[in-house]
Amino acid sequence: MSALQAAQAALAAEHAAVYGYGVVGGRVADDRRAEATAAYEAHRARRDALRRTVRDLGGAPAAAAAAYELPFRVADPAGAVRLAAVLEDRVAGVYSDLVRAADGALRREAAAALREAAVRAVRWRGSDVTFPGLAERV
Repeated sequence: MSALQAAQAALAAEHAAVYGYGVVGGRVADDRRAEATAAYEAHRARRDALRRTVRDLGGAPAAAAAAYELPFRVADPAGAVRLAAVLEDRVAGVYSDLVRAADGALRREAAAALREAAVRAVRWRGSDVTFPGLAERV
């Protein structure tokens, strides 16, 4: 996978995360709403940075879909928390691909994004995984 392909995949994942956090924010309990808002803003910022990265790599940034299919029905605060953890795991996975495909500053940025997603996943899930970003790759 080239750095451009990996950056496009990360951009697509960030688009999906922004959409997903809209759902999370609408269903999460009040005591976790600030956490959901912070994650939403972080993903928006990463999405915007990836648009620039894709252009810098010579590509045309992928547009967001009008809607995304959620991995399960989110009907209550517990479902919102579960969705947030899944979103972060998925984002970590694509950033692990970008870490492998990139070098220099882009690799460092991808590693930072992977770390941030892994930390947010732990906060949402309440437990960690051994190799964040690689769980679904095995």
